[in-house]
Amino acid sequence: MRIYKATDYNDMSRKAANIISAQIIMKPDCVLGLATGSSPVGTYKQLIEWYNKNDLDFSEVTSINLDEYKGLSPKDPQSYRYFMNTHLFDHVNIDKNRTFVPDGLATDPEKACAEYNANIIKQGGIDLQLLGIGRNGHIGFNEPGTVFKKETHCVDLTESTIEANKRFFASEADVPRQAYSLGIKNIMQARKILVIVSGKDKADALYNAVHGEITPAVPASILQLHNDVTIVADADALNNF
Repeated sequence: MRIYKATDYNDMSRKAANIISAQIIMKPDCVLGLATGSSPVGTYKQLIEWYNKNDLDFSEVTSINLDEYKGLSPKDPQSYRYFMNTHLFDHVNIDKNRTFVPDGLATDPEKACAEYNANIIKQGGIDLQLLGIGRNGHIGFNEPGTVFKKETHCVDLTESTIEANKRFFASEADVPRQAYSLGIKNIMQARKILVIVSGKDKADALYNAVHGEITPAVPASILQLHNDVTIVADADALNNF
């Protein structure tokens, strides 16, 4: 693992955006694995700024998102499809027909998950996977457990994840209790992985992911086994190092 220390969230976002932009420049038709939540917002903002300066071209890029809430439509402001449109896709020249997000309204969850897995293979695999880390060590919506879930699956969200995400909803009761997520195998098959981490509340999770035992109890710990992981974290997140 390569770990780059950023001074703060904005510096972390710029450093992460530099890595993503380099991937796009070196391989214009790359497949980006994208994430949602508060961590990547600044990174997407920086990418948009560079696009507006004609420094980046997304016209050949394909994207595959990590996860989506079960039960939310793409038009729901709390859905991850809506998030991606609002924070990135609507502001660059990416072909939305090549931006893939799990279908939160799928009537046959098992079939939808199988089709999502098949599509990753069809697109040639993920070149660069962007990840955040949850306070409990989750990546995507792969929550702590007793086994590593391999591929795209429907997951029951833990109370700590619901608690962390309730700030995006009118109340905790509105937070979906299930979500679709890429599995650990999907993530680990990405050619490169970029992890962004900000804040003291993530310090323990980051330390355990990097220096702790490789265990499903800390899903991010599996990243120790990947051969090309870059972590960009601010000073607060690296407080335990």
